[in-house]
Formats: sequence, structure tokens, C-alpha cells
Amino acid sequence: MQITAAVAHGAHQDFTIEEVELAAPRNDELVVEIRGVGLCHTDIAARDGVYGLPYPVVLGHEGSGVVVAVGDDVTTVAVGDEVAVSFSSCRRCRPCTTGRPAYCTEFTAENYIGSRPDGTDTMSSDGTPVHGHFFGQSSFASHALVNERNTVKVETDLDISLVGPLGCGIQTGAGAIMNSMRCAADRSLVVLGGGPVGLAAVMGAVIQGCTPIIVVEPMASRRTVATELGATHVIDPIGTDLTAALRTIAPDGVDHIFDTTGRVDVIGAAIDAAAQNAVVGLVGVPADFSVDLPVNIVGAMQKGLTITGIVEGDSVPETFIPELLAHHAAGRFPFDTLITTYPFSKINDAIAAQERGEVTKLVLVPDA
Repeated sequence: MQITAAVAHGAHQDFTIEEVELAAPRNDELVVEIRGVGLCHTDIAARDGVYGLPYPVVLGHEGSGVVVAVGDDVTTVAVGDEVAVSFSSCRRCRPCTTGRPAYCTEFTAENYIGSRPDGTDTMSSDGTPVHGHFFGQSSFASHALVNERNTVKVETDLDISLVGPLGCGIQTGAGAIMNSMRCAADRSLVVLGGGPVGLAAVMGAVIQGCTPIIVVEPMASRRTVATELGATHVIDPIGTDLTAALRTIAPDGVDHIFDTTGRVDVIGAAIDAAAQNAVVGLVGVPADFSVDLPVNIVGAMQKGLTITGIVEGDSVPETFIPELLAHHAAGRFPFDTLITTYPFSKINDAIAAQERGEVTKLVLVPDA
């Protein structure tokens, strides 16, 4: 079928809106008419060559919409269902079969190679391949070809266009607190970075009953949002002794440290303020993938420090996305208040607004 897509032709180049041909769904695939798609830093990094994807490529990995076609073997969703689309996983390997699909041994092939895992393309233009299958979806488009296994039927009073960010960034932040680190009531938490993932972590921490909840963020507007969402303290790290500031708030040290920045200096300063048996969760991706986090071995032993890497908030999307929507319905998870929508055709303007810090979380919706 002919669809409209935002195509990346090279690093640091604007997306171009083009007509492309979408392949018919295989037996285990379906087609979703995209009603909204979150714009994430990962998409921009992919456009700019960080993951080595081939060009031309269609990105987008926080899609939501309505099912318009299904393959013969699809049983969990049907035409007309509203769905969120999340990361893809093989569902055959040991992590997948033991409830940890975010650590799928085939995660790269399922999400990051610019085609289906078997190397076949899902889109073309005048007979020339257009690469995609990004996170099993490539939802910077009017329609996306997705797998049954990364599609989640949702029932919500929210406009379906706003649900997509639950498929990656929002579930990553909330899941890190609620699943990965299992932050407990009355335990302290510091969130390093107040972007969408960090703010989702704040909402998750409120649900968990953490206190104090401290957000470290240089942008004043995001510190304000963090406070509105339930952070008890905010810190501007610019010109601040972060370790001392954290110790002032939590004299016995911080029980949980969640990093979204990927900055070694910031993480190190927070670790210096860690409590006994503290847990450090890492989701921030450094600009240089080769960067190491130096940790004093004896100090880590004496504190009983746990450092854990986190992917997708240890989420099982088909259960965690409905859980987050239930929290939203109960007034406990107002993630939609973070969202600003832009018309799909204005994707480059949306990216510029995000880079200027004018918005917290962007969602692209079909043009009126």
C-alpha cells in the first residue's frame, strides 16, 4: 500500500515527507494507521548515524493508532483495535521466555538494523528499498508494519494519539523505578535529568511512595514541571556541589540513584552521596559509547552498592502499558500533561523546538 513517511537521507539532514510503498503484512504482522508518534532523542541519534543504520531510512518508535490489516496468524488484536506499539523482541530466547523481553538476545536484529531480522525490507520507493522496521515499527509514517508481539491493545479514555510514548520513553522512566530498581516507600530517590524519561521516573516514584524525590536538572522550566509532578526537591547542578547538595537533603545518603544523563561526572557526584545498600540505575546514553564509569571497588563493597543497567524499564509492554494507563485513569500518572503535539508534516520544526527546550515531550499527529 502507498503511505506517507518522513524519510531520513543522511546524518544531520532534515527529514523529507515522501510517498513510499509499504509491504503487505506477513502472517504474524499487522498494519497500524498511526494516529500519533512520540519524538525521542533516540530517533534523532539514529538519523544522525549513531546506530549505523543504512539510508534512506524511516524511523519512529513510539507509535500508536488503529489496526487496519492483520496477517492470518494474528490473534491478539483485530482490525479496528486501538493499539500502542513498543520495542520488538524475539520471544524465543531465555530472557524473553522468562519475562524479560527488554534484554532479548536478538534485540539489535529486532530493532536496530533497518530491516526485518531476516534482512528483508518493509518499504520501497520506485523499486528501491527504503530501510525501516526501526524498533519493529518505523512509525514516522501514516501507517506502520509491525509485529503482533510488539503491539499492545489498549482501552483508554485518552485520545489514542497520546498513548505512543508509553511504548518507550515513558515506560522506561516509570519502569526503572517500579520494575528495575523496585524503589520502596519512604526510601529516597534522586533522578538525574528532568527530561521525559526522568519526569516519568518522578511519576513512578510518587506511585511507589518514595520520599524525598530529588530531581537534578539545569533547565528551570523542567524543574518546575518536576515539582508539579511530585518531586519534593529540585537542584540546579550548574555551579553546585551536587554531592553536598544531596547530603543536605538526605544526610544518611540517597537510597536510589536513577541516571538519564549519561554524564560520568554527574553520576559520580551522586554515587558519592549514596546511602548504604544504595541502588544505581543507568539509562542515560553517553555521547561517546566507549565511556566507562569509574567506581571505587572498596567503596562500592563497603556501601553494598548495586549498579544496574536498565533497558525499557524492564517492561513487558503488554502488561505494563495497561498498568500505566490504569494509573493514569486513577489520576496517579498524568503523563499526557508533558505532551505537546505537532502536525506530522512539521517534523523538522518539532525537532527544532525540542532542541531549543521549548517542549517537554513531542508527539507528531496527522495533519488536519
